[in-house]
Amino acid sequence: MIVVIGAGPAGLAAVRQVSQSGNAVVLIDAAPRMGGQYWRHRREVTGYRSARALPLFTSVLENALVTYIPGAQIWSIEKRANAFLINYLKSGSEHQIHASKIILATGAYDRSLPFPGWTSPGAMTPGAAQAILKGQGVVPGNSIVVSGTGPFLFPVATALAEAGAKVEIVEAHSPMRWILSLPALLLNPGKFAELFYYAKEMIARRIGISFGSAVTRFENGIVEISKVSSDLSKLSLKKSIASDVVATGWGFQPDVSLGGILGCQEIFDRDGTVIFSVDSNQQSSVSNVWIAGEATGIGGADLALIEGEIAGRSAVGKSVGVIRRFTRFRKKLFAKALQRSYPVGIGWQSWLEAETLICRCEEVSHGEICNSVVELGAESARTSKLFTRAGMGLCQGRVCARNVNDVVATHIGAEISDTEKISAHNRPIAAPLPLGLLADGKNRKNG
Repeated sequence: MIVVIGAGPAGLAAVRQVSQSGNAVVLIDAAPRMGGQYWRHRREVTGYRSARALPLFTSVLENALVTYIPGAQIWSIEKRANAFLINYLKSGSEHQIHASKIILATGAYDRSLPFPGWTSPGAMTPGAAQAILKGQGVVPGNSIVVSGTGPFLFPVATALAEAGAKVEIVEAHSPMRWILSLPALLLNPGKFAELFYYAKEMIARRIGISFGSAVTRFENGIVEISKVSSDLSKLSLKKSIASDVVATGWGFQPDVSLGGILGCQEIFDRDGTVIFSVDSNQQSSVSNVWIAGEATGIGGADLALIEGEIAGRSAVGKSVGVIRRFTRFRKKLFAKALQRSYPVGIGWQSWLEAETLICRCEEVSHGEICNSVVELGAESARTSKLFTRAGMGLCQGRVCARNVNDVVATHIGAEISDTEKISAHNRPIAAPLPLGLLADGKNRKNG
C-alpha cells in the first residue's frame, strides 16, 4: 500500500500519478478539506489559476483506487522491516494504517519574526488571515496591513481586499533585487503573467504598497512602519497608521516533523532553512520514502506540483522523463531566485525590546534569552533553552526555535552548530496528543 501524507499540490499530484498507474493509494491529510494552504477553500478554490485544483480534487474523489482520510493528525510513524506503521488521530480516536511506501508532502507554515506587539490581539500571519477568510468566510478586520516579504503577500492582500477590507502591503525588499535573477525569470515566463494579474488586482482594489519597510511595532491598533536595510535592520521610523489587523510573514518554514521521525537526511537550503535531501526521483535517504514539495525546499505550488508528479511516478516504478526533470529544474531555479530576492537577515533583532516575547508558548522574553547568555553563561541555544524553557511549549519550537538560535548566536558571537539547528526541528512525537487515547490501546483502530 502506498500512502501519501499531505493533500496540498504536491500530495495531490503524487496521488494522481500513483492511481493512474493502477495502484491503490491512501491520502491522509490533517485538514478537513483537500488543497493545502495554497488551495484552501470552503466550497471552491478561487484566485490565480485556481482551475488547476479541480482536476486534482476529482482524481481523488472519483477514483475507486484512492482512499481519502481528511482530518487525521499523524503523531508518529514506525519503521518495521520493509514496511511502515502510521499512527494517527481522527475523531478523538487513535488509528493505524500500514504502508509499504510513503510519499511525504507535508508542506510548510508561515515563518514569524517577533516584534513588539506581535502577540497582541489582531496580530497574525498572512497564512492565518487567509485561513480565517478562506476557511471560515470571515474577514479578520476592516483595515489590514499585510507585511513581511515574499510573493505570498499578494494573494493574501488581494483576497482580503476583495472581501471588503482596506489593505496595505508593507514589503521589506525592493523589487529591483529581481535584476539578479533574470535567467530564472526568462525560463519561467508564466511568472510575468502572474505578476500582471496581481498588479491589476492591486490597482483595481486600491491596495497601496511600501518597499524597503517593515512593521516594527503594533500596539493599541497603531502600526509602526519603519524603513529597514537589506538585512532587516531598523533604519528610521517611516510612519504610524491605525489598523485593526497586522498580518506579518517572512516566507515559510517546512514541516519536517514526520521525515525527521523516519530518519530522512536533513540538510540546509541556501537561506539556512532545514530541508530534506532527495535524489533526482524525489526519493529520500530512507528506503521507500519519497518527499515532495516545500519540505525539499520552499518553491511554491508550481514546483510542488512537478515534484509530486515525479515522486508518484517513481514510487510506482514509472519513468519520470526528460520533460518533467527539465520542468523541475526551471521551477527550482525560480525558487532560488525567490531566496535571493527575499532574504531574511538577522537585523530584525534591532526591532526588539527586552520585554518582547520570543517564545510565545512559554512566554520567554528577548531579555530573558539574552540574560541566559550574559548572566547565566549559556554557550548554546540548547543551554539557553534549558535555562529559559524557550521552545519547550506546545509548538515544540516550530515557531520560535530558529529565532532563539539567532538571538543566542548574536550574543555568544558565534554560529549555532548545524547539529543543534537540525535537532531543534526534530521531535519523537509529531503532534501533541492526550495519553488517555493510548491507554491499553483501547481506542486503537486499524484505518
